[in-house]
Amino acid sequence: MDNTLVRNSFQKYFSTSGDLYFSPGRINLIGEHTDYNGGFVLPGAIDKGILAEIKPNGKDIVRAYSVDLDEYAEFGLEESDKPAQSWACYIFGVVREIIKRGGKVGGFDTAFAGDVPLGAGLSSSAALESTFAFALNDLYGLGIDKFELAKIGQATEHNYCGVKCGIMDQFASIFGKAGHLIRLDCRSLEYEYVPFDPKGYKLVLIDSVVKHELASSAYNRRRESCEAVVAAIQKHHPEVSLLRDADMAMLAEVKNEVSAEDYMRAEYVIEEIQRLLDACDALEKGDYKTVGEKMYGTHHGMSKLYEVSCEELDYLNDVARECGVTGSRVMGGGFGGCTINLVPEEKYDHFIETAVKGFTAKFGKEPKVYPVAISDGARKL
Repeated sequence: MDNTLVRNSFQKYFSTSGDLYFSPGRINLIGEHTDYNGGFVLPGAIDKGILAEIKPNGKDIVRAYSVDLDEYAEFGLEESDKPAQSWACYIFGVVREIIKRGGKVGGFDTAFAGDVPLGAGLSSSAALESTFAFALNDLYGLGIDKFELAKIGQATEHNYCGVKCGIMDQFASIFGKAGHLIRLDCRSLEYEYVPFDPKGYKLVLIDSVVKHELASSAYNRRRESCEAVVAAIQKHHPEVSLLRDADMAMLAEVKNEVSAEDYMRAEYVIEEIQRLLDACDALEKGDYKTVGEKMYGTHHGMSKLYEVSCEELDYLNDVARECGVTGSRVMGGGFGGCTINLVPEEKYDHFIETAVKGFTAKFGKEPKVYPVAISDGARKL
């Protein structure tokens, strides 16, 4: 993104210049609702994110300006200094989490802006946390490793923003690498880079601009379904502690001991964990056709078994199939948000035009289109 706006704002507010830091948002190619079941996810950092200019100011106060919101905030470094603005709580939370870990930081001035679309499921909040965690670690020479930086972002969400998120978003933002996705084991937190360089394809998100209010309660119910099935399987297989440990044969054994709904939820998760591993094998071979089939398989599972899709997302998925898109699925927790699409370059324009026109005619509002490229993680510019 262009840094002129941030540079000018910083100069205007603080009459000086600082250092520039950037952290990206992320996509997740495949592996949805697998994280809390101990499975794998396959995120990648994207070429959109949060850019901040930062300079220590020698005081015990943080002075922050959000370019996008045109809002200014000031706050101290103590636990009692939590700011009123929700965006400022992300920065405050990062500062506090570093201090709790024994990191010595002082006050600083900052102006920041982002080009991660808000509310599209691309983790703008993780990008914001990662930018400041990475920058403060660098500016104050704290020597915090990358893994701990991701945990600082996650703890900020938990302790200062009221969101009990997993680690994937912050992990992808910090560890991202151009030309690669990250296969992250959500149980052991071991990870490896998987090549992702789809020559002749474009990666694009289509945002349904739908938000369903039921999402959090429905999400909790699905977690409970997974736990209920694990409890049933454990009676026969004590070694199973998460759905990650189970297979379809074990699930079949308890079919009469769990509700039909719980069975369907578990079936989706067990299949999804396997789909992700199959997709990784295909990526190692550069076989994007198989990757695409796995993405469609995920959408089907999320729509019919896990039931977290919606009419708008199913429509976008159907259009993708009709237009010859290689792979398409709902991305994120569901109940609205985006589809992620792997599109042959020669079919791209036709697909976008067809999807936007058809969706607008059917639902009375225009979807948003976000082309993305896989890029590097948090860095100093």
